[in-house]
Amino acid sequence: MQVNNRVLFLGIGNYLMGDEGIGVHVAQRMAAAVPTPRLDILDGGTGGFYLLEYFEQYDEVIIVDATLDRRKPGTIRHITPRFASDFPQAMSTHDIGLKDLVGALQLLGRMPVIHLLVVSIETVQQQGTALTNELEAVVPELMKRVSAFAAAMDDGVQNQLPLRLTGT
Repeated sequence: MQVNNRVLFLGIGNYLMGDEGIGVHVAQRMAAAVPTPRLDILDGGTGGFYLLEYFEQYDEVIIVDATLDRRKPGTIRHITPRFASDFPQAMSTHDIGLKDLVGALQLLGRMPVIHLLVVSIETVQQQGTALTNELEAVVPELMKRVSAFAAAMDDGVQNQLPLRLTGT
């Protein structure tokens, strides 16, 4: 049974912690760009359980978030988590909230299809709202991928994104 015929794009992160806020930066820029059909955009910040109601309203959710995974900063990976254990081990400062959220959705029987685009960052200690050059360089690629992925879902084709893209 379809809950909503739209796709949710959720940007996650702490905007005040530099690169850790990559998802929020992408959400804000996509909201200011030309609308993508069927795509609802939400700046999720570090919302954790407060985001539960949004996940319950959509069958498909695309998330952009930062990760501390020791890869080159700006590396983009696509993960389709079905369980809390499917999230990368070294997620950023709000890791517990997302994993707990997925666990709650499973218990409620409301788990949407989640497409998680994780972007490697070097540290969460950076303060300020600006992104580093490495992450600023991948923002257009992230926007393009989210739009293309939502369009593919709109066409009824769920193409998989490449597992790993390296930022410039």
